[in-house]
Formats: sequence, structure tokens, C-alpha cells
Amino acid sequence: EPTVRTELMEQIPPIAIFLQESQPKFPTAFFEYLMPIVVRYLTDVNNQVRKAGQEALLILLEQDLVAQSDIENKVCPILLDLSAPDSDDEYKVEAVNIICKMASMLSRTTVEHMLLPRFCELCSDGKLFQVRKICAANFGDICNAVGQEATERLLIPKFFELCSDSVWGMRKACAECFMAVSYTTSPEVRRSKLSPLFISLISDTCRWVRQAAFQSLGPFISTFANPSSAGLYIREDGTLSIRPSTQDVNSSSCQPSNNITFMSSSTKAA
Repeated sequence: EPTVRTELMEQIPPIAIFLQESQPKFPTAFFEYLMPIVVRYLTDVNNQVRKAGQEALLILLEQDLVAQSDIENKVCPILLDLSAPDSDDEYKVEAVNIICKMASMLSRTTVEHMLLPRFCELCSDGKLFQVRKICAANFGDICNAVGQEATERLLIPKFFELCSDSVWGMRKACAECFMAVSYTTSPEVRRSKLSPLFISLISDTCRWVRQAAFQSLGPFISTFANPSSAGLYIREDGTLSIRPSTQDVNSSSCQPSNNITFMSSSTKAA
């Protein structure tokens, strides 16, 4: 019964945490018994079971309970199969969604070598606009996961494609995550490539795209500031924050710090 399998998936994370805390008594139980079930249920025929499996996997990754070898040898191959060009549409949409959510929890090497090539392919998926929409909405998170070099070499060309997509929702999603993408690039790329691209979004024929671009204008401009003098930085949770200067901290040392925080557009999209 699918309801039984769904309920089982919901119990996997707390069982895994218990096994981790009791590892001397159960050193291999999780890897031998539970992890294979999670991986198998990612391809279950029932939609609810698959979603429960995906949620369980993300919780396990957040808790750092999955070994790097299992991620690379068991989880990633399944997701690559499900997101292949000839995969079922529903499975592909789910796979790209979980790939994007996983990116921030994995090592940069794993994301760049195993998941980034497929993500770039999915950005150009001409069959399903839903796939491109997920890629656009999570673009900033992927850039942050792989760093500046891979972003400028592989992702920026794909970002240009998505920013000129025929579906206005794609362009709107790009406008919303523009700050996060810009923050990952060098000042020269921001000036020579991203600035003209942003102007095209702020002049878009669709008012929803223009509105999203105007809302991202301030955060985008902030990425041009010198972090050492402006105190601007992006936290791990994707928020743009302002760090008070040393002088401000000293003058109000008896009072709590009042950081001004803006939500990163990629975080809102997620």
C-alpha cells in the first residue's frame, strides 16, 4: 500500500538520527538497510511515496547523515537517470527540483563534477518549460554552490539564455535571483555582462518582469560595493546583510547590533 510506504519514509530520518547517536551499537545499519530504501523510493510508481522519499533524503543531507560515497555512487546516479532527456516528464521535473535543493548541501566538487553538467542541459530543455522554470528560480543557489570560476565559465551563458526565454515567467525568475548570480561573479563580469543583461530585463515587454527587475535593482547595485568598506555580505541562508563598521560597533557597544537584512531573491524563489 502506498500509504504504508509513505509513512515508512516519514520515519526514516528519526530512525537514522537514532542510529547515528547509537553508532557503536549499530555501525552499519543505516547504510545497509535504510539508505537503499530511500534510494529505491525515489523511483517509486506512486507520487506521494516519491515526494516522501525526496523529503526524507533532504533531511538526511541536512543532518549530514549520508556518506559522501553514498551520495556520489547511489543518489546522484539515480537523479541523473531521472533527469535524462528521455525520462518521464513528471520524474524529470521532480529530479531537477531535488538536484537544485541538494546543491547547497553537497561539496563543491560533487556538485561541479556530477550535477552541474546536467543542470546546464536542463536550463536548455526545450520540451518542458517547468524544468527551465525550476532552473531559473534556483540559479543563484547553483552559482553559490559551484563558485565564481564555474559560474562564469558554464552558468553565465545559460543565464543569458534563460533571461531571453520566450516564457515571461522564466525571465521574471531570472530577475528575482539576479543579485545572487551577480554576487558570485567578478566585478568585470558584473560590469561588462550582467549590467547590460539587467537593463534588458528592466526594459522587458512584460510588466511583471520589469516589476521583478526593479525590485532587484537595489540588491543588484549592492553587489558592486566593496565589501570591506560597505560591509555588505551574503549569509549562508542567502540573505544580503550589512555588517556594522568598527566605529559604529564601538560607539554603541552597550546596545545590540542592528544589522539591516534583505532577502536574497534566490531564497525567495526557493
